[in-house]
Amino acid sequence: MPVAGHPRGPGAPRSVSIRDVANAAGVSHQTVSRVINGHPRVRPATRARVEAVIAELGFRRSVAAHALASGRTRSVTVLTANTTHYGRAALLRGVEEAARAASYAVGICVVESEEPRAVRDALDRATDAGGGLIVIAYDEPGLRALEQAPAGLPLVAAVETPAAAPPAASPWVWTDDRRAAREATEHLLGLGHRTVHYLAIPSTTRSRGGSQRAAGWREALTRASAAVPEPVAAGWTPAEGYAAGRRLAADPGVTAVLCGNDDLALGLLRALHEAGRRVPEDVSVVGFDDAPHAAYLAPALTTVRQDFHEVGRVCFGRLHGLIEGGAPVGPHALATPRLTVRESTGPAAPPA
Repeated sequence: MPVAGHPRGPGAPRSVSIRDVANAAGVSHQTVSRVINGHPRVRPATRARVEAVIAELGFRRSVAAHALASGRTRSVTVLTANTTHYGRAALLRGVEEAARAASYAVGICVVESEEPRAVRDALDRATDAGGGLIVIAYDEPGLRALEQAPAGLPLVAAVETPAAAPPAASPWVWTDDRRAAREATEHLLGLGHRTVHYLAIPSTTRSRGGSQRAAGWREALTRASAAVPEPVAAGWTPAEGYAAGRRLAADPGVTAVLCGNDDLALGLLRALHEAGRRVPEDVSVVGFDDAPHAAYLAPALTTVRQDFHEVGRVCFGRLHGLIEGGAPVGPHALATPRLTVRESTGPAAPPA
């Protein structure tokens, strides 16, 4: 039942304000503010009455108004070069959900290229918004933005697995790609394949020891005394996987392929089909990421599951602690991604 004397519903002439809540509850607007912000000096009966009115009227605190009143901007900006690739989109969802739970607003700033002017313009837009910054540094534009971010800005970054232990002050979050790629390669070798080819995504770590995803693949082959083929450079998309995959599909010596992401695997599956190569009877294929479509391909894709959603939540959590508590944050590695075995891998065919 609506509180007497206060309009609500779609016909209401204006949104519910903090003073409307105060009037309906019979308290001051300062008391309502204390309840909203969890202040301990409010009597339990008063708190219960105010919370009941808030629920009844559908009051929602304005993040902007709260920022003005408190002198702090309760917002974060995510800087990324792409919002559509699965990993980035899932990471963004994790940031948004964690931020919403903490009553923070989230903005997105796209850096369009790694050119210095584009990076500088994106950083200017991101910092003008105030609050903190999360950089998705999985590609060159993101890496350049991370390197050029102004000192003193509250910042956390999602990065590739570092080639070596990063400095203690590095506010980075990552998953152990090296170990995951090694385990995926060992799975294929364990099926009897004499070697495993690698269809590679671009890496931001070329000048710092190389991609740890490629390093894990190479390590597994070396441990097994298997041949180490030259990686086939591709991009991020199914079209790029298809274009690069046609070279692999045309080589009858290729019987197992590890792909840098699931979209490349999708393109490779098409190239293999057109070349008359059966999966997994002739060629086994492993992806990386476990995108939503991976389980519904025909055959269903064996892949390495990465929890980008959790990466986003952790990034926001660490940035939130930095903003609210001011304590510095350092590097943070999440749990190792997990190999999910499906239909696209099988025993190597016996030699002809």
